Amino acid sequence: MSSAPQPLRPRRDVSPLELFYDLVFVLAVSQLSHHLLEHLTWRGAAETAVLLIAVFGSWAYTSMEATLLDVSRRVTRWMIVGVMGLGLFMNAAISHAFDDRAWAFVVPLLAILFGACTTTALAARGDPLREHFRRTLVWITASAALWITGAAVAPDARLWWWGAAALIDLTGAWLAHPLPGRSLSSQELEFDADHMIERLRLFFIILLGETVLTAGRTLADTPLTAAGIFATAGVFAALVAMWAVYFGGAENLITTTVAATGTDPMRTVRLGVNCAYLVLAALVAFAVGSELAIDHPIGHGSATIALLLFGGPLLYLAATAWYFHTTAHGAWAERLLGCAALVVAGITAIRLPPLASLALLDIILISTALVLTRTQRSLARTLGSW
Repeated sequence: MSSAPQPLRPRRDVSPLELFYDLVFVLAVSQLSHHLLEHLTWRGAAETAVLLIAVFGSWAYTSMEATLLDVSRRVTRWMIVGVMGLGLFMNAAISHAFDDRAWAFVVPLLAILFGACTTTALAARGDPLREHFRRTLVWITASAALWITGAAVAPDARLWWWGAAALIDLTGAWLAHPLPGRSLSSQELEFDADHMIERLRLFFIILLGETVLTAGRTLADTPLTAAGIFATAGVFAALVAMWAVYFGGAENLITTTVAATGTDPMRTVRLGVNCAYLVLAALVAFAVGSELAIDHPIGHGSATIALLLFGGPLLYLAATAWYFHTTAHGAWAERLLGCAALVVAGITAIRLPPLASLALLDIILISTALVLTRTQRSLARTLGSW
């Protein structure tokens, strides 16, 4: 076994400023859900996906860079404050980005990406990290031309340009922005993995909280009926079950895995960020499906409602199954079994009233959460004893 010293990875608490920054994205989740609800077509779904990649990418870039720079540094704090202000304008433009507010969305987005990345490229400690973010700037520059072109063309053609830009941004995030002949070994970096895992954990709570607020707002805006109350209760039960799928021991399993077996904690975090793109998409879809179900709880079922209500949790379980398979090497088979059950139930739900569909969804999610809670806690104890 090699006795070479491992790089120092200091542990820092999540700061109030970082939590304050995250609240800007409550508006983003609401706007994304609203856009999908107003454009319930495959094109509308594609537009929502493009906007989601851009919005969450800006959060992920800034959060990773703040972790690498150290949030206690003045330059990091000023960067976060600047991104917060830009993010407020960007997120406010989401629902009309494909109409008459394309520039109101793109200008803040590019300012966030170039500003945060340039700050890290200049202020990061160590040549390898500065070099990595100089490479990241190359990727951002490549996609920026497409974002700008998309904002300049007619709304009908915008999706193609922005879709290509989002694909470049997503590919760069998933592959850690490589360039030919130049790569970065993340094992060489000082990186507080626990801090970034906690950032993802708290951001996930915000996403779930926004979905709860969506259900509450929908109930408040519709006539108060017994069916509407039961539908809202069903949505709430499903959200609690999805919360328990992760917070029923999964967060301890991940941190224990990093501590016990991880020589490359940045890889675990990078995979977690990649998974979070899909988790956000899943919760946006479920939020829209929930709103439709609460609006018409005893109406006729439809493929659209079934796809949103069951497809959202299905994507959530599938994404987290991949993440736990690649990191903790456990607690993934149970998630895939839950996915299989959701597929069967989703097909059945096409002919069921939304209220009945919610009851079926709750049975599957609660059962999956109970099984996973036991599995994840057992695995965490086993790893912790190594």
